[in-house]
Amino acid sequence: MTSARDEILGRVRSALAGVDRTAPEASAPRIAPVPDLVGHFADRVEHYRAVVERCTPADLEATVAAALARHLPDGSGRVVVPAGLSFEVPGAVVDGADGPGLSALELDAVDAVVTEAAVGVAETGTIVLDHGPGQGRRAITLVPDRHVCVVRAEQVVPDVPDALERLDAARPMTWISGPSATSDIELDRVEGVHGPRTLHVVVVDHA
Repeated sequence: MTSARDEILGRVRSALAGVDRTAPEASAPRIAPVPDLVGHFADRVEHYRAVVERCTPADLEATVAAALARHLPDGSGRVVVPAGLSFEVPGAVVDGADGPGLSALELDAVDAVVTEAAVGVAETGTIVLDHGPGQGRRAITLVPDRHVCVVRAEQVVPDVPDALERLDAARPMTWISGPSATSDIELDRVEGVHGPRTLHVVVVDHA
């Protein structure tokens, strides 16, 4: 008696009959190069309702300070940064500087987090963190309501395959495409349910 499995496999074998299996597999089409890769990345990120600013390396600290002031206008907000951040954020609490890091309850009281990134993907407007120095634990980028993320021009790649070539698959990764958002059964968009409600990306141009 022929089983359903045997019948399906038989149909697959019939469909493959005559196919040259020695022919090389066609490579996946790559994204056509764009003249301004960093500008394309900035446009894509902004499309996801994120705030995007570009600055020079010399203006980075001032730009981040202005971004925090924009989202915390009264100046009383609590800001956390990861250990190993390559620039100063005055008044910020360094997560993990003297121990295992802030608890979930303490992070819930934080108003904003400032981190760096590992890679920026131009075609999808995606930011990738691999949680190395300057990026911190996943928790500090998922619990606070506002995330200011710094992406440098040399970290921007055309598409996802290029990003994967730069990343270590053994490391934990967080892929971010805009602020956290979801939709209810009536398709009403709700932001901030699974992560930061506000994403502010500072793109640092080449020196």
